[in-house]
Amino acid sequence: MRDEKDGAVQPTGSPDATGHAHELENDRDRQYRNLLALSRLSAAVSGLGNLDAILQVALDAVLDIMNGTIGGILLIDEQTRTLSYRVSRGLSAKYAQEMRLRLGEGIAGRVAQTGRPILLEDLSRDERVGRPDLVRTEGLRAFVSVPLRAGDMVLGVLNVASHMPHQFTRDDSHLLGAIGDQVGVAIEQARLQDHLRKGRERYQKLARQTLVAQEEERKRIAHELHDETSQGLTGVALQLQALIDLAEMSGGQNTEFIARLKKVQSLTVHVHTEVSRLINGLRPSLLDTLGLVAAIRRYAESTLRPLGINVSVGSKGVARPLPPEFEATLFRFAQGAIGNIARHSRANNATVVLEYLDNELLLHITDDGQGFDVSQVTAIEESGRGRGMFSMKERIRLLDGTCSIESRPGQGTTVWARVPNSGVGKDAEDKGTGSR
Repeated sequence: MRDEKDGAVQPTGSPDATGHAHELENDRDRQYRNLLALSRLSAAVSGLGNLDAILQVALDAVLDIMNGTIGGILLIDEQTRTLSYRVSRGLSAKYAQEMRLRLGEGIAGRVAQTGRPILLEDLSRDERVGRPDLVRTEGLRAFVSVPLRAGDMVLGVLNVASHMPHQFTRDDSHLLGAIGDQVGVAIEQARLQDHLRKGRERYQKLARQTLVAQEEERKRIAHELHDETSQGLTGVALQLQALIDLAEMSGGQNTEFIARLKKVQSLTVHVHTEVSRLINGLRPSLLDTLGLVAAIRRYAESTLRPLGINVSVGSKGVARPLPPEFEATLFRFAQGAIGNIARHSRANNATVVLEYLDNELLLHITDDGQGFDVSQVTAIEESGRGRGMFSMKERIRLLDGTCSIESRPGQGTTVWARVPNSGVGKDAEDKGTGSR
């Protein structure tokens, strides 16, 4: 504006206005730095699933942001409800190991209990300090403790300290509070992932034990059917044949009686055949005597050749004996795939190959049938469609393996499974692995 006395032009700004502008600029710079710090921390812990790795990276990032060298993260033990250091920097081993606080005890215990941060210029002068002997020995002065939150739940505290007194600002408090919330969410996510991992491991262990128990029960029933029912039917069939021969030798005058004996004998042979088929389905005896490849070959030939489907079964690589659960799982996988070929493929040829690789076993089953659109089978339908594929995949997953089905309409189907070599003997020869 212009001065009325001499007409000189005066600057429009005042000292107060200029100072306010600088203050606003400084506030914007602080906000930018805070956002940048949070972004750096988020980038550091994102993608980490291991809790210790998250805590170590988070603590290093916080100390870097605060230009500090001393700090640590204490977590709450859910059972004892006490705080103890999980990771630390710049603290002695004695301090980190012995500084254990109940909720409400000491500075960190109060922060964990109340969920509110505490910033101190000189920790050694504060009456609320826990274990003052350790604090004096460590020589800690400036101290800040912020809660690690996940929603309304406090999971632990983050401490930053120095050996010199320091006056923390409100910006420091806001920044560390935001960092605590971010680290708390990362801790909760890591714990949830750990719970999920342990749950999957328990499920896999129980499921594998269930499969082993099922196979043992199948084996027991098959043996009982073979030793009692099958042999009993064989004896009945032989006795009937002896009666027929005796009746015919005695003149064969009662032709109706002989015809009925022959009918009963034929029915007995048929039932015996069906029982043998049932025994083979429950637990092929070749699986216990000659091995996996021979058992798959017998099942494939007996299932596919009566339908006019040529089948070849063999193996590649250096054969090794397999644990019982591996043999049973791979046989059931092959059984399911071969059954699908018989029911749906309209194929002329099929091939089954078990390949022994250095670090894994590969079983692939191929047919030249009509194929199908795999993308159309995404879940188990009410009709039962898709149940077989789901069961096959689930069995392989229980061995920490992978499997897939590749098919297109008019181009046949390939089913393969890969399982790791864990538990597989590497130098012994497998039973009955000759290819054909």
